Order: sequence, then C-alpha cells, then structure tokens
Amino acid sequence: MQYDLAVVGGSFAGLSAAIQVARAGRKVLVIDAGQPRNRFAEHSHGFLGQDGRAPGAILADARRQLLAYPTARVVDGRADKAVAAGSSDFEITTDGDETFGAARLVLATGVRDILPEVAGLAELWGKSVLHCPYCHGYEVSGGPLGVLATGPMSMHQAQLITDWGDVTLFGNGLFEPDTEQMRALESRKVRFEPTSVAELREDGSGGLIVHLDDGRKAGVRAMFTAPRNTMASPLAEQLGCGFTEGLLGPVISVDDRQQTTVSGVYAAGDAARSMHNIAFAVSGGTFAGVCAHQSLVFG
Repeated sequence: MQYDLAVVGGSFAGLSAAIQVARAGRKVLVIDAGQPRNRFAEHSHGFLGQDGRAPGAILADARRQLLAYPTARVVDGRADKAVAAGSSDFEITTDGDETFGAARLVLATGVRDILPEVAGLAELWGKSVLHCPYCHGYEVSGGPLGVLATGPMSMHQAQLITDWGDVTLFGNGLFEPDTEQMRALESRKVRFEPTSVAELREDGSGGLIVHLDDGRKAGVRAMFTAPRNTMASPLAEQLGCGFTEGLLGPVISVDDRQQTTVSGVYAAGDAARSMHNIAFAVSGGTFAGVCAHQSLVFG
C-alpha cells in the first residue's frame, strides 16, 4: 500500500509527526520497533501535563489516540532498509519482509547510548544512574550527587548539576581538568575525584555506593553521566542523509523545516538534535509532520 507519509520510529517524535498528517486526512504509516530510548526510566518529568507518568503509559495513550484516525496505521517491527524509489517516493522494508511505499518519510529513529564500562552501571541506568537533570534532578535533589566523566562535556554537566546538590565529578581516568577548568569547577563548588570508578552498587535506600579503584567508597543519591551515543538505525545513512557531529555523537543534519539533506526525508527527535528530552522530541516531531504535510500540498 502507498502512504502519503511513513514515519520510522513510534516514540514521542514519531507519533507527534504522524498525528499531524493523520489529522489532515492523509494516509500515514508508523513503523515501530518498540525500543524507545527512555524505556529504562520508570517515570518521566518535565513534560507539561504528564509530569510523573511512566513513559510507556504516555506512549500507549498517544498510539491509541493516533489510531483513532482512520487513515493512520502502526506496524510493529524494525525498518531495516529504506531506498528512494522514483523521483519522489520511498520504499521501506521491515524485518518481517514487508515493503511499504511513501511519498514522504520522517526518520524518528532515535539514538543508542554507549554506556561507560563500569560494573553495575548498566543495571542502574534510568534508575539511579541518570542523564538529564531536567528530567530526573528534582527527585534526587538536596543530597550528594555524582557526575561520571565521559569526556570534556562532563565539565558542563558537573557545573550545571550543582543547582540540584553537592557534586563530585569522578574523572574515571577519562578526564583531568586543567588549571582553568579546575578554577571553573571550584567556582561552582564541584569536588574533583581523579581515581577511576570500579563499581556502582545500590545502597539499599535508593542511592548509590561508588567503589573506587583504590578501595575507597563514596555515597551519592544519584550518578549523572553523559554517554556517547550512536544512531539506533542505519536508514539515514542508507538514504544518503548528511550528518553533523553533535555534543555526544552524530546528528542527522536538518534545515529550518526539519528536512534532511535528502529531499522528502525529514528527521526529528534525538537522532536530529543534541539536546534530548520528551518535550524536545514532541516539538521536533510535530514540526516535522507539519512540514512534511505542507510539502505534499505545495511541493
């Protein structure tokens, strides 16, 4: 079946794009692999009207609302291949060997976090090891907090998070501040710990025990870290979309209307910007959907 718009990715950006075009009465397909980046978090915060709800519950409501429109369809599966088919159409093939055609394409494919290789960290990701203070900082504020360095970006993170508590920046063998950087940390009362982190363990009360390589231990309410990330899908590269290097990894290049360097292909969400949260994803997805629809009307 031919669609006016195919959206790859059924999380916050993708569903936001799809509903704009469905409300215009156009045929819309969403292909969803069911792997939203924030699936490890029990609660979402800072998204107006949904504060404190489980991300999965918000997405379930959004999908149900989208499917109330008769021209919308959601296919569960992974989009493995996308190619340009003719002058203005695209074909997307899923891992179930289904192929769909569409006049426009929105890539809301997200990114995959490359977590630091510290024992215990992956198991605590999204719980007491966190990325975004705007999403989770309030709930752990007032106590000692850690920042696990992944590179120079950790300087920014450590200075920022002092608004939520007393911060220790753990260099972890990956970052050593120079004299100027140390002055900047001291101006924000950030303590620097150069010893590498061997392991993170729960302390039994919701916080963490940080085990250092030299045997010392430190307690924190939460550990923040800014992991590098990579594209969660190969589709943008397959289509020949351009990329720029973002703060923590590659970002699909888009113009002021969310269109990539390939005409007719739009991108939104974490794959298309360096700052990530639900509200940003919804905003970008909404705009991508509107712009994709307008391109169907005006060319």
